[in-house]
Amino acid sequence: MWPRIGGLRSLALGTPGELRTTLNTLVLAGAKTATAGLLTEYAEENEELEHAGERLVLVDDHDALAGIVEVTGVEVVRFADVPWDFARSEGEGDRSVEGWRAGHAAYWARQGTPVTDDTQIICIRFRLVSGGDGGVATGDLGT
Repeated sequence: MWPRIGGLRSLALGTPGELRTTLNTLVLAGAKTATAGLLTEYAEENEELEHAGERLVLVDDHDALAGIVEVTGVEVVRFADVPWDFARSEGEGDRSVEGWRAGHAAYWARQGTPVTDDTQIICIRFRLVSGGDGGVATGDLGT
């Protein structure tokens, strides 16, 4: 299972270090409003898919709270069918869906999980609820 903070599931973007810091910065700036994952990771971790309205704790390299996001949509699609509007919502500077696919395929291959056109991808859209300087650090994370 993925770690919980204040009863909420965590959202650990990318790998710890520069990548996670960059991705968290994009979320906190409002530029990143989506993320993609592999359906197989959910089965391996015995996790259910996120759902619209669910709040997640965005975590830093030390699994500490960096912000709170609220899921606005979840869709499972084939890797080859991830649409450009979703890829653009990831806010990572991709100039085309082909570029997004190449970058994500390379990332997952480096993580030991090569993908094919038929690999099932979880496309999660979210909005930032709180974070950044003076963001939520304690209390009711559901508000």
